[in-house]
Amino acid sequence: MNADNIEPNSSTSNRVVRANLMEGVGARVVRGPDWKWGKQDGGEGHAGTVRNFESPEEVVVVWDNGTAANYRCAGAYDLRILDSASTGIKHDGTMCDTCRQQPIFGIRWKCAECSNYDVCSVCYHGDKHNLRHRFYRITVPGSDRVAVEPRRKSKKITARGIYPGARVVRGVDWQWDDQDGGNGRRGKVIEIQDWGAASPRSAAYVLWDNASKNLYRVAFEGMADLKVVNDAKGGSFYRDHLPLLGEQGPGSRAGPGGLAIGDQVNVDLDLEIVQSLQHGHGGWTDGMFECLGTTGTVVGIDEDHDIVVSYPSGNRWTFNPAVLTKVNTPSSSSASANENTTPTPPTQQFAVGDLVQICSDAEKIKLLQRGHGEWAEAMIPTLGKIGRVQQIYHDNDLKVEVCGTSWTYNPAAVTKVASSDGAAIGNSSGERLSALLKKLFETHVSGDVNEELVKAAANGDGTKVDELLQRPEADANGMFAGHTALQAASQNGHSDVIRVLMKHDVDFEIEDKDGDRAVHHAAFGDEPSVIEQLQRGGADLNARNKRRQTPLHIGVNKGHIGVVKTLLDLACHPSLQDSEGDSPLHDAISKKRDDMISILLEHHADLTIANNNGFNSLHHAALRGNPSAMRILLTKIPRHWIVDEKKDDGYTALHLAALNNHVEVAELLVHQGKANMDIQNVNLQTALHLAVERQHTQIVRLLVREGCNLNVPDKDGDTPLHEALRHHTLSQLRQLQDMQDVGKLLMGLGTPGADKKSSASIACFLAANGADLSIKNKKGQTPLDLCPDPNLCKALAKCHKERHSPGAAAENTVIIRNDQESLLECMVCSDLKRDTLFGPCSHIATCSLCSPRVKKCLMCKEQVQSRTKIEECVVCSDKKASVLFLPCGHMCACDGCAVLMKKCVQCRSSIEKTVPFIVCCGGSPPPAPQPPGVMNNGSRDVSKDIQKLQQQLQDIKDQTSCPVCMDRLKNMIFLCGHGTCQMCGDRMAECPICRKSVEKRILLY
Repeated sequence: MNADNIEPNSSTSNRVVRANLMEGVGARVVRGPDWKWGKQDGGEGHAGTVRNFESPEEVVVVWDNGTAANYRCAGAYDLRILDSASTGIKHDGTMCDTCRQQPIFGIRWKCAECSNYDVCSVCYHGDKHNLRHRFYRITVPGSDRVAVEPRRKSKKITARGIYPGARVVRGVDWQWDDQDGGNGRRGKVIEIQDWGAASPRSAAYVLWDNASKNLYRVAFEGMADLKVVNDAKGGSFYRDHLPLLGEQGPGSRAGPGGLAIGDQVNVDLDLEIVQSLQHGHGGWTDGMFECLGTTGTVVGIDEDHDIVVSYPSGNRWTFNPAVLTKVNTPSSSSASANENTTPTPPTQQFAVGDLVQICSDAEKIKLLQRGHGEWAEAMIPTLGKIGRVQQIYHDNDLKVEVCGTSWTYNPAAVTKVASSDGAAIGNSSGERLSALLKKLFETHVSGDVNEELVKAAANGDGTKVDELLQRPEADANGMFAGHTALQAASQNGHSDVIRVLMKHDVDFEIEDKDGDRAVHHAAFGDEPSVIEQLQRGGADLNARNKRRQTPLHIGVNKGHIGVVKTLLDLACHPSLQDSEGDSPLHDAISKKRDDMISILLEHHADLTIANNNGFNSLHHAALRGNPSAMRILLTKIPRHWIVDEKKDDGYTALHLAALNNHVEVAELLVHQGKANMDIQNVNLQTALHLAVERQHTQIVRLLVREGCNLNVPDKDGDTPLHEALRHHTLSQLRQLQDMQDVGKLLMGLGTPGADKKSSASIACFLAANGADLSIKNKKGQTPLDLCPDPNLCKALAKCHKERHSPGAAAENTVIIRNDQESLLECMVCSDLKRDTLFGPCSHIATCSLCSPRVKKCLMCKEQVQSRTKIEECVVCSDKKASVLFLPCGHMCACDGCAVLMKKCVQCRSSIEKTVPFIVCCGGSPPPAPQPPGVMNNGSRDVSKDIQKLQQQLQDIKDQTSCPVCMDRLKNMIFLCGHGTCQMCGDRMAECPICRKSVEKRILLY
């Protein structure tokens, strides 16, 4: 279960149809055969990362040297794919016969001369297997095999870029604060690793000059956290054997059932069957009834091989391929593909000055405009009209002057006007052309006063609008192309036209076919001043369209911060929900607009409101993996217990973060939100269960180190340790099934997979931190009963035993390092222990030998004014001094002696506060000792429950108390809906809340 299976799959749910696993985003590339861009890439052989596709013909690449630019990937091919493993492309059921990687990620190379022999890209370019043998190249599963020449005769090029040994600084996607020591600080790449199990070779492990180490994205989802300043060699590759990027087009490969992007499809099965087949493939919602009996167009194939279909309404839905039937239209298949995807350049040629007619089909032109200037509601008056080509862009899009305005159109959305003067238009003078255009427009004047009125309003011609409204047949509320003059003027920000219309008693609440009113159109057009003008005229700022969206929803989704501020300042409701149940706060989180999130919360947006799928704002931020939004929400949260609020399925925000491996979000929930780590969902799983099940090592480490309960059983009685060992066993069984020679595995010669290593390491970590090896699940199995590997059983028992033995060395076979030890090492040399106290900051960062070289504290960057070597305790002389006294700043006593002192033995100053040695080193203070018989988790749960009940009681009191005196109960209501107690209400002429005059007082009994 991933994030996409937890939320709805429609256009309004903001689900992003990702193409980065389809053959493009995240791929590592080098220059191709048609390269003509000099040394933008750093030179031949230098690597870069595909960031995104601007269109099927154009791709954006970020080179390792930091340069980012657009390149051709159709017709002319500027790039070759060096390695596509980081995109997640995998060939299920295959294994590299050299390095034993299974399945093979990225490009698969199949020997043409040996039976059933495959190698991965690393082995292929590393000269594994016979160099005289010919190979087939298979770029994606199910694609055609491409024969390549024997490697012995082929040219090899050295790859250069972000590889081991390279010197790097932070790159364009850096979001890791000052882990590198600050902007411009350098580090050295130690190793290329996997960012996740599904994205091999997509990250680099870096040692920074400030001695910190961490993993950073290089290609994962197209991200570039690093930029190289001194590149390194990354091995060699056979240049002419690499596939060209875009040779098959990003995402153009056929999906399951032979479906490809551009195909038209129907849903022909019975509703019950469709709903059944949709389980696990995005599910079914009521909005999907539009798909029954309606032909849609395939616009994407997601990472689960589900099919994304677009419908004329503009909605996109995700389907199980078994639900869809391909519509075979012999003559229109290519046309339909062009209508629903970015069209290829049309065959008709245009020149500046040509007369063209705009497509009159509104739904068709909306689809054609995607990626070609997009569609705006203000373009409706141009449908079917004739205009003149003003400019032709490099991608063949046309800038057309039509109806007194200029718009950018897809060339497929216009038709050249066939006239006897057509050939001569391009060479005619400006005067002749203007006269001809005027004549053509005159022939298309319908005589409809509403049409003229709406056009004049859209163009901001207030004088003409006033003249038209003087006619007896004129109607200020008349519609043309589905819109009124007020709607057209509002979207284009023509305040003078709106003033004229208001004099003629225009209706502010007329809706277009989408249910949008004038105030919605002002939000679409980013016109905050118009919204103020409409509000003064009495327009409803909380009006809903057919999707139940308010203008505030539209302002947030369009990213119009001025509109959002204006609406909230004018007291519109901040938390109304659309048809999907999303409030503007949900939309701001999805759009990653922290500024809007802050503004909404300042205006008391309700973050506890849940959408149709049960996600409140905290859940939504955790699901989306938006740490900045989560940080703001936790800062503004009105009641602490909301952090642990459950969905209907029992999932809290921490469950969602653990499930989807959003580490930074989980850290915020645990550290800043003080989330209860032991809450269980409907399956009685804790966040630790989910993290172990998904092998999210960083989340496991976080939860365990923050003191979660390791022995909570789920509905089957399984603890997280049961789960880890079951996963380890299953990975072994899969390996047994895939191995041709079982004897090799039994002799220990088989190479364990990454899954096996990760699950075994997690199991050892859990055992070393207190997981019980003897707890039985409902089948009577202990964790060790689920582990057939005797060596691992011994390791688990050893880890568990050493946890209890005094003075045991901290040597575990787990991947997770011991932070306590690392905090004691000198941050400069890493050889000696820290033993020097810096003043005045009181941090301990280095040993005494390295301290003279440090001018600023490595932890807080404050100037170092004094350096004091920490000696033995001046009282007992047995242990080293380990407690800092404040405010004097001396460290002269050990833990045992410090608790007895009330004054510093060195300066005789009173001790107001003590700080442990480990805290001075940047660590966390040790947990306070618990009284005998008190369970940590139990006391924490009880105190949280009491706190929650107290806060809920206070909320009830706030709602029922008089807002004026705060003493008596609210028992009088005014007509505006607000209320006070009778004593306060009798004295008031206007409501204390909304300032409306009190016309009537109603007593409650």
